[in-house]
Amino acid sequence: MPVTFASFGLIDPLLRALDTLGYQSPTPVQAQAIPAVLAGRDLMAAAQTGTGKTAGFALPLLQRLMMEGPQVASNSVRALVLVPTRELAEQVFESFRQYGAHLPLRMAVAYGGVSINPQMMKLRKGVDVLVATPGRLLDLHRQNAVRFTQLQTLVLDEADRMLDLGFSRELNAVFAALPKRRQTLLFSATFSDAIRTLAGGLLDNPVSIEVSPRNTAAQSVRQWLVPVDKKRKTALFLHLLKKNRWGQVLVFAKTRKGVDELVETLLAQGISADSIHGDKPQPGRLRALERFKIAEVQVLVATDVAARGLDIDALPQVVNFDLPIVAEDYIHRIGRTGRAGATGAAVSLICADEVQLLAAIETLIRQTLPRMEEPGFAPEHRVPMTDARGQVLKKPKKPKKPKLGAAKTAR
Repeated sequence: MPVTFASFGLIDPLLRALDTLGYQSPTPVQAQAIPAVLAGRDLMAAAQTGTGKTAGFALPLLQRLMMEGPQVASNSVRALVLVPTRELAEQVFESFRQYGAHLPLRMAVAYGGVSINPQMMKLRKGVDVLVATPGRLLDLHRQNAVRFTQLQTLVLDEADRMLDLGFSRELNAVFAALPKRRQTLLFSATFSDAIRTLAGGLLDNPVSIEVSPRNTAAQSVRQWLVPVDKKRKTALFLHLLKKNRWGQVLVFAKTRKGVDELVETLLAQGISADSIHGDKPQPGRLRALERFKIAEVQVLVATDVAARGLDIDALPQVVNFDLPIVAEDYIHRIGRTGRAGATGAAVSLICADEVQLLAAIETLIRQTLPRMEEPGFAPEHRVPMTDARGQVLKKPKKPKKPKLGAAKTAR
C-alpha cells in the first residue's frame, strides 16, 4: 500500500492544507522524519536541498503544537526554528504559514537588516512558532522580547551553513539560554565533522536519516563546464543565453561587485535582470526574488547568500559564472534546479585560475565534470585537466631540443 500523508495520522486541517498545495505523496525524507518527530524523538537528518525537508519537520511540529501543551504565554515561544539567512527565514516561515493555514497557531519570523520593533511587537502576545536567524534572536532575547521557558522543540535548519557563516558563538549562546529538556531536530545538507561534533552535544539518542549519499550533487541535474578566459566570461554568458534560448536563469558570481557589473551589462543589452547579495537591503532582495519567480525578470544574479533557501518552482538553468570558494556551496547552488523530481541543468564557466576550486568540487562530488568547449571562446590560458580524484594533472613537459653544439660533438 503506498505511503500517504494521511497514513502518518496527520490531522485534517494539515491534510486540507497539503491538498490545497497539491502535495501528492511524501518524499523519502518526509516519510522518515514525520513519524520520528511526531513520536517526540530527536532527529539528525542529512537531506540534499530540494528533498522537501521543511515539510518533514513543519507538519509534525504543527500537529504536536495543536495536540500538546498549554497556550503560549506573552513573549514566549514553543517551537524555535534557527536558519542561517534572511532568505531562508522568509521561505521557512512562509511554508509554516501555508501548512498551518487552517490552524489557530501564531507564527513569526525574525532576522537582522530590518527594524527590530515590529518583531518585538509580534512577540509580545507570544508565538507558537518562531523562525529566526541566530544574531537577531539573541538581540531579542537580550531585550527580554523573547523567553524560552515554554520551548518544546528546537530545529536547526541548514546547520552546516550556519557554521560556515561563523555563527558558532551565537549558536552556543542560544543553546545556553534554552531549556535542557526539549526535542532537537538538526537538518544539514552535508555532515562535516564539525556538524557531527555539534550534534553529539545537542541531540539525545537521535533518529538518523540520510536520504542521499554523503556530499553528492542532485542526480536530476545535468552538469558540465565551459573553459574560457576570465575576461571573456561575460561575452560567453551572453552568447550561451542567446544560443540556448534560456528562459529563466539563476547565475552565481563570486563577489557583490561582479554581480552588479553583470546585471548592468545585461540591462544594457535589453535583458531583464536583477540581483541578490549581502549589500542589498532585505526588501530589495525579496522584491528581486519575487520578480524572478513571476518571470518578470529573466536572469537573477546572486552571490552565495542565495545558494540556499531559494525555492523556485521548475527552475531550468543554473549558471556558475564563478566557481564557489567553498566546494560544498557548489552542491547547494546547483540544487536550486532539478528539484522535486524535475530535471535541470547547471553549467560552470571556468577559467585557468579556478582549477584548484574545480578540483575541490570534483573531489567532493566524486566525479569529473565533462568539458564542452564553445566555438570562438577557446581560452588562451588553458584550464589544466583534472582526474576522477579531483587532482590537477600537470601538463606534459615538451621534449627538449638537442643543442646544436652537442649535435656537432656527437658527429
